[in-house]
Amino acid sequence: MLHPFRLNRSTGPALTSVMAAALLATAVGASDARAQDCPNRGDLDTRYCDADGDLVADAPTDPDALVNPDTLVFAYTPVEDPAIYEDIWQPFIDHLEEVTGKDVHFFAVQSNSAEVEAMRSGRLHIAGFSTGPTPFAVNLAGAVPFALMGAEDGRFGYTLQLYTRKDSGIDKMEDLKGKRVAHTSPTSNSGNQAPRALFPKEGIVPGEDYEVSYSGSHDQSMLGVVAGDYDAAPVASEVVERMADRGLYDPDEVKIIYESKPFPTTSYTYAHNLAPELKEKIEEAFFSFDMEGTELGEEFAGVTKFIPISYKDDWEVIRDIQAANGVTYTPENLK
Repeated sequence: MLHPFRLNRSTGPALTSVMAAALLATAVGASDARAQDCPNRGDLDTRYCDADGDLVADAPTDPDALVNPDTLVFAYTPVEDPAIYEDIWQPFIDHLEEVTGKDVHFFAVQSNSAEVEAMRSGRLHIAGFSTGPTPFAVNLAGAVPFALMGAEDGRFGYTLQLYTRKDSGIDKMEDLKGKRVAHTSPTSNSGNQAPRALFPKEGIVPGEDYEVSYSGSHDQSMLGVVAGDYDAAPVASEVVERMADRGLYDPDEVKIIYESKPFPTTSYTYAHNLAPELKEKIEEAFFSFDMEGTELGEEFAGVTKFIPISYKDDWEVIRDIQAANGVTYTPENLK
């Protein structure tokens, strides 16, 4: 039997054309059938369906399409030093293994696009996605956000803070005109999308009133400000607070000239096609984990536990910011 994508070279041109046309028709027909089987898809990639309208991919209806691997792969959002975070996450990974009965492997990702692609390709089962990339993970990779870190009373969130050196001469937003400002990456919420949506209301248009330089991460943006490589940088409050706690910069050398209202933090997700009983165990592991006294609890000061979330409700402000920036959820836009 001929492989559908490797036609035999001995096949005549006419027959080859017929076979190719037949194969194309079959593929289109299958695609049409899938489209007809899905009553609602929204912004989701064509491989996913959202029949219940909650904006995330539904579980496959075919039992054979569900996965229940012996080893779960877990990733945390890209950070400056993944090795440190692997140690910090170890107590939770031990707990996840105990509750699920699975081996768990920590996967250090180097970029948001690599993390999304890993889940899309089935190589990543559980992941923490940064605020801005979360909608990309949902729509391109079938990620299902179910938790984030919060306080005992259920509060959660972080703010966009705009930092500059105390001796920079920059004291208010209009002083950014003509300056070099570090944004983190195009898909980052507090590091790029939110500033582009919110700063014009303050009389400053990124990319027009000041030069935008992408640093690659919140850590690099902050360190660049401290070193004088950038005049200012919008960063996530939770990231720079952890950096200060680790002594990576001296808070006395910098100042905040703008701060936004709170945004949701990193979303914790699982792949949409995991077996239902496995999803239940994963949620149980997250919601039963006690952070107090662990390295994870010490690293993420101010939070005590994982709390349940709704992507549809809790990420609405982020989707609105991205819509204001004309963002569409395609691999090309995930940098």
